[in-house]
Amino acid sequence: MQIVFGGAFNGKRQFVKQQLKVEEWSWYEGQCPESISERIVIAGFEKWVQLQLQNEVPEENIMQQVKEVSQQAGSSEQIWILTDMNRGIVPIDPVERELRDVIGRIYQHLFAEAQLITRIWYGIPQIIKGADHCENLYKNR
Repeated sequence: MQIVFGGAFNGKRQFVKQQLKVEEWSWYEGQCPESISERIVIAGFEKWVQLQLQNEVPEENIMQQVKEVSQQAGSSEQIWILTDMNRGIVPIDPVERELRDVIGRIYQHLFAEAQLITRIWYGIPQIIKGADHCENLYKNR
């Protein structure tokens, strides 16, 4: 499993699209897939989490679905495009604060499971985990 993360509008999707043959990947935008194909990209994930919270889905259920998908990383190639939310700023609004907290716990799980993590800072990639995999980054895709 690979993670590409950074702030909003920092070029995460563009980076992934430039590295992949996009037509060979299933792209999930704003959702968490229930069934996994061989090669998937999950983007806009925080929108899916926000919708789950608005529908009063318990955090445990959200985390369970994320774990089920991420645990299939051994049988499928996964790239998660994640937005860094709030950069440590705690929102005043309770709903936004809950979203930030839940996203933070989910990201901790995903980052621990990922073999390769790339931060995108205004279009510039920086490998922060899995640098030994760097030469194989998106190779043969």
